[in-house]
Amino acid sequence: MSGFKLVGIAGSFNRPSKTLALVRHVSERASIRYGFTSKSYDLNDVGPSLGSALWRKDLDAQARHVVDEIVQADALIIGSPTYKGSYPGHFKHLIDLIDPHELRGKPIIITATGGGDRHALMVEHQLRPLFGFFMAHTLPTAVYASDRDFTDYAVSSDALLGRINEVIGELAAFFPGANPALAAAE
Repeated sequence: MSGFKLVGIAGSFNRPSKTLALVRHVSERASIRYGFTSKSYDLNDVGPSLGSALWRKDLDAQARHVVDEIVQADALIIGSPTYKGSYPGHFKHLIDLIDPHELRGKPIIITATGGGDRHALMVEHQLRPLFGFFMAHTLPTAVYASDRDFTDYAVSSDALLGRINEVIGELAAFFPGANPALAAAE
C-alpha cells in the first residue's frame, strides 16, 4: 500500500448519478494501479449546510469533513455534471470555500458528464481554468462522458474506458512508485 490518499468529488445531488459513477470508476481504477486509499463524495455527502455557508467556518461538521478530505488528499478526481454548458452552482460554491493554496500543485483528474457531445468542451472551458486558478496540476487528459457511455449507471463504453486508462497512466508522473507490472496488465 502506497499510503497516498485519493479523493473523488462529484458535483451532483442526483442519486443514482452518472457523474458519481464516473468518479468512482476512475477512483477505483487509480486505486488499483497505485495502491491509493480512496473515498468518493457527492454533494449529498456535503449536506445542506453548503447552501447557507458564506465561509468555510459556517459549514457543519459533515461538510467540513468532506472539505478537509479534499484538501488533505494527495490527488483528486473532480467530476461535474454539465448544466447549460457549465458546472452547477453548488459545486462551484463548494470549491469557492477552499483556499487556493490548499490545492496548489495537487494532481487533479477532471471529469464531466452530460447528455450529449454538445457539452464535451466543458472540461476544457470550465473545469481546467477553475483549477488553473488554484495552481493545481490538471492532468492533460480530461474525461467527458455522455449518456451513451453508461449502461445502468455503470461505465460501459470502450472509448471512455480508454480515456480513463490514459489519464490514470498520467498520474504516474506524480506517483513514480507505481508497480510497472500492474500498469502493463491494464
